[in-house]
Amino acid sequence: MKQLLIAGLGEILFDVLADSEEIGGAPVNFAYHAGRLGADGAAISTIGDDERGRRAISELMNRKLCLSGVSVDPDHETGYVEARLDDQGVATYHFPEDIAWDHLKLNDVAKGLAAEVDAVCFGTLAQRSRISREEIRAFLDKAPQALKIYDMNLRQNFYSKEVISDSLQRADVLKLNDDEINVIAPMFGLVGNEREMLKTLHDEFNLKCSVLTRGSKGSLIIGKGEELVHPGIAVKDIADTIGAGDSFTASVTIGLLLEHSLESISEHANRLAAHVCSCKGAMPAIPAEFKLIK
Repeated sequence: MKQLLIAGLGEILFDVLADSEEIGGAPVNFAYHAGRLGADGAAISTIGDDERGRRAISELMNRKLCLSGVSVDPDHETGYVEARLDDQGVATYHFPEDIAWDHLKLNDVAKGLAAEVDAVCFGTLAQRSRISREEIRAFLDKAPQALKIYDMNLRQNFYSKEVISDSLQRADVLKLNDDEINVIAPMFGLVGNEREMLKTLHDEFNLKCSVLTRGSKGSLIIGKGEELVHPGIAVKDIADTIGAGDSFTASVTIGLLLEHSLESISEHANRLAAHVCSCKGAMPAIPAEFKLIK
């Protein structure tokens, strides 16, 4: 079997916490975790020509990510977000506007990667600007062979029904959380319990797999003609929840590409996300036992 190439398409940014700055952004977190699980992880984004941008490249290189699809915008600063943690380690975010990933530019390498990737994950946040939205759509259009994962990732007011609907139409796999499904329910006329709402989206947009994460309460996955509920895995000492959802998405993606059973996919994704919650930051070290591609 050839080595899997899996890309995260969208924002690279720093999570600015009270006592530190941690490299992150949902797409690059996803790509990192795909790499730790045994695939080749690639980041496709735009950074600024500044200290944070140089630090981002250095830190992501140390994490073994392919960065040749990252372009540099000399006129806008590298992305960052102010992240605040509550006493349960759950983060809330404030995003500055008009920064480098709002001016996403596919360089020649990124355009070439579109024809090569086995899977690509994209979200809503990076589509808040018209420029980046058009580049993301262009990449997806150039990758007909790729499994396309839409991690909804709603932040602040940076979303609309039009962007969400277009993203769902382009996706093979949907991942969202229990807060997000309630936010979009009025937009799409979703009624009933979480399972019924997710099933409506799954069927309406003809998705291959739909994933609802529920924090400490586990997950619901619909796909392969099955519906699988996982109760979640207790974490004794939560460091923070940053990156846990992205690790979950990476695990599901590789499991689908490897044609694992839905039960196996669900168990591995929940175990991995629990491990990430026990560690600080979005990209902690991942023990070898979690590797899916040997």
